[in-house]
Amino acid sequence: MSSLIKTSLAAKYPLPVRCLHWLRALLIIGLIASGWYMTSLPESDMATASFLYPNHKQFGVLVWLLALVHLALRWRYKKIMPTTPPALAPWEKMLSHAVHWMLITLTLVVPLLGYSLSSSFSQSDGVPFFFIQHLPELLPKNDAAFAVFDALHKYGAYLMLACIALHVAGSLKHRLMDRGGETDVIPRMF
Repeated sequence: MSSLIKTSLAAKYPLPVRCLHWLRALLIIGLIASGWYMTSLPESDMATASFLYPNHKQFGVLVWLLALVHLALRWRYKKIMPTTPPALAPWEKMLSHAVHWMLITLTLVVPLLGYSLSSSFSQSDGVPFFFIQHLPELLPKNDAAFAVFDALHKYGAYLMLACIALHVAGSLKHRLMDRGGETDVIPRMF
C-alpha cells in the first residue's frame, strides 16, 4: 500500500496541465491587480485607463478560453492525473475539492460577468480580443444591468482571490509541514 501511495504522489501532472496552471495563475493575479488599480484611478487619468481597460477585457476573455482548455485537459488526462493523497484528513479532502471546483467555476463565471458588464454599459466601447477589434456584444445597453454585473464581477473576483489564498495556503502547509510526506503535493505541479 505504501508503494502505491508513493507512486501516486510521485506522479506529476501532465506537462500541458502544469504549464496551463502557471499561465492561468499569472494571468488571474495580473487581472485582479490591474482591476484594483484601474478602478482606483481618478476619472482624469484617461491615458492609463484607456490602456488598462481594453487589456483587462481581452486578458479576461483569454482566461475564460483557458478555463475551457483546462476542462478539456482534465477530461483528456483524467486517467493519468495524480489523485488526492489518501493521507489527507477528510476535512482537507473536502476543502481541497471545494476550493479547486470553486476556482474552476470562477474562472468561467467571473470573465463572463466582466463581459456582461462591458456589454451592457451604455458608454462601453466593446470588448477587444487581441487582433479582433470588438467581440459581439450580446446584451442590450442597460446601465441598471451594468451596475448588477459590475458588483457581481467585483465580488466574484474577491471570492476568487480568497480561493487562491486558500489554495496557496494549503499547498504551502503541505510543503512546509509535510515536506516529503504523503501529502506533500507541491512537486506534482513543477
